[in-house]
Amino acid sequence: MVESIVRDAPIGGVPLPDRSEERAAVELSLLLEAVVRWSGYDFRQYAPATLKRRVSERIRAEGVETISGLQERVLHDPEALRRLVFSLSANTNRLFRSPEYFRAVRERVVPFLRTYSFVRLWFPACSTGEDVYTIAAILYEEDVLDRCMIYATDMSDMALAHARAGAYHVNSLEEYANDYRLSGGRGSISEFCEWSEGQVQFKEAVQRQLIFSTHSLATDASLNEFHAIVARGVLPQYSKSLQYRVHNLFLQSLTRFGFICLSSAESLHATPHEGAFRKVDEVFPIYRRMR
Repeated sequence: MVESIVRDAPIGGVPLPDRSEERAAVELSLLLEAVVRWSGYDFRQYAPATLKRRVSERIRAEGVETISGLQERVLHDPEALRRLVFSLSANTNRLFRSPEYFRAVRERVVPFLRTYSFVRLWFPACSTGEDVYTIAAILYEEDVLDRCMIYATDMSDMALAHARAGAYHVNSLEEYANDYRLSGGRGSISEFCEWSEGQVQFKEAVQRQLIFSTHSLATDASLNEFHAIVARGVLPQYSKSLQYRVHNLFLQSLTRFGFICLSSAESLHATPHEGAFRKVDEVFPIYRRMR
């Protein structure tokens, strides 16, 4: 007890510096290293601000006191690990979010996809799949979906399980239907999904063209060659070095004259492969590979 008091006492009456942030940084680094060594999930090159926020959320949700406590939990509890991976990789979204964006996809991208006899699309880091089903519904209405195969991938099996179910909570059916109409929808949402007790369930006619699979943009190679890649809000989660890797991966995975669709806050400007693409919409970051 005396030794503890002496050890922790200020030296010369000067208070010891607060090193809590430094300690938290060490703990976070150890957590990420433990996760990749134990499970193969690699978050070490994710944006620090995103990691800190989401790890803090997990600490509260798991009922532990520190990052070290969270590390102990995820190393000994497989479900806690699954929850952490889901939380760190999640990309919050909703169906037909930013309907004007999807109108641009409908008008700028779909007409070119229609010219192919068979089309492959990729939704990397798709999270729970809202964008996947939104564009699948557009392709269904445009009578293109039957010629498409849509690959939806994520590193979280919890996210993929949600996406495979094709069921989503909707606060307001009227708002959902209005977003669909603003996206250029000409029919009725009942053509591709059913509504029941605040939830929409996508029909089998849409779901049968979807393939869900685990894939990590941080560690895995290209899956195939695609005519379109939709990755809204994915790149801002990553560090600059990981963004560079993903840009290369997208270029390798995109056929010539294929499209890449990013979120409104993203751009290919000043990226290593900017010269290979041409922006095809004045407002939204939708690009076509030209070489």
